[in-house]
Amino acid sequence: MAELLTPLTPRLQRQVDGLMRAQQQQDRWHGALPVLLLDRCWLQLQQVGVEDLARALPPDSTGDAPELVRFREWRQQGVEHLQAQELCWQEFGRQSCSQALRRFWRAQERGHHGWTLSAYLQVLERYRQLLEADGPTPIPLLVLARQGSAEHHRLHWCWP
Repeated sequence: MAELLTPLTPRLQRQVDGLMRAQQQQDRWHGALPVLLLDRCWLQLQQVGVEDLARALPPDSTGDAPELVRFREWRQQGVEHLQAQELCWQEFGRQSCSQALRRFWRAQERGHHGWTLSAYLQVLERYRQLLEADGPTPIPLLVLARQGSAEHHRLHWCWP
C-alpha cells in the first residue's frame, strides 16, 4: 500500500489487509465493492459499498446545476458576462438562476473538501477501470479532510 501521510494503526492495517485479500476474488463491477473512508482525527476506518458512497460522503453537485452549466457554456463560447446572465434568465427564469447561484455559494462557504460530483464520478470510473484490468485490484481509500479546514479529501489506492 502506498505510504499515507497519516499511517494506519496496526488494527486498521489488519482490517485493510483482510479487505485486500477478499478484493482479489472480485472480477466484476457491482455495488458492494468496498470503498474505505478514513477519519484520521478519530482513527476510524469505515467501509462502504460503491453503491452507498454518495450517501456516506455526499458529493457537492451545486456547481453542476443546469443554470450554471449553461452560463459557463455561453461564457466559453465568448458571450459577454451580462448577456450570458440574461440568456440564463430567459431560459430558466431569474429566480431559478438566483437560487442555483445562492446554493453554489453556500456550498463554497461550507466547503466540500474537493469532493465534487466530478471527483466522485472520477473515482468510480477509475475503480471500474482498475477492476476490469488484468492483475491485482486495489481498493480506494479516501482520507477525509478535517472538519472546518480548507484541505481536500485525499484519495489513495490500497494495492495488495
